[in-house]
Amino acid sequence: MGALEVEAFLTHWAVDGHVSSSTQNQALSALLFLYREVLDQDLPWMQDVVRAKRPAHLPVVLTQAEVASVLERMHGVHGLMARLLYGTGMRLMEVVRLRVKDVDFARTEILVRDGKGGKDRVTMLPRKLAAPLQEHLLWRKRLLEDDTAKGLASVYLPDALERQYPNAKNEWGWQYIFPSGSHSVDPRSGEKRRHHHDLHPCAQQRRLWSVRPFGPTLTEA
Repeated sequence: MGALEVEAFLTHWAVDGHVSSSTQNQALSALLFLYREVLDQDLPWMQDVVRAKRPAHLPVVLTQAEVASVLERMHGVHGLMARLLYGTGMRLMEVVRLRVKDVDFARTEILVRDGKGGKDRVTMLPRKLAAPLQEHLLWRKRLLEDDTAKGLASVYLPDALERQYPNAKNEWGWQYIFPSGSHSVDPRSGEKRRHHHDLHPCAQQRRLWSVRPFGPTLTEA
């Protein structure tokens, strides 16, 4: 096939066949591979081919009442994490990896470290969540005291901080706010320590989806 035949074939799929953009792109990629890798021919005219357009889908957004109905059905640590997700705009793993020193109650701010694109940023701490978070930190500090008594208080420090500040790994400020429920051996250092919460992103998403604001079915966190 020449340029005219290839263009007609792909345009037919886009215009008359009403295929999805991914289907047409797959056919286009197959033809490019055939001509470039098998037939050793360059196809500069491929850029003129009519491509199938991806349909624009509007996102489904819950109303404030629906969000409140969902959050009311979530309790405990997972409930607090869900409220932080909604109230701060943080991503799930950003909440999971929060450390004590990153929360400034006086300024009602949270410092998100190494976020999207490897950048740090500051987000707000909703005043409504300050008291529940402080209450959670009281429990967290008791847990640290227990770990310290067992010699298991250290946490992972990023980059070379552990070499620069050898005592920081045991300090309160560096502790994860949402820690794992057990200790495990860190494969990087071989040290037994408590990592951050081992909640998988899909698990929290399933919790949020399973809490139905319009029915009795819900999953207790």
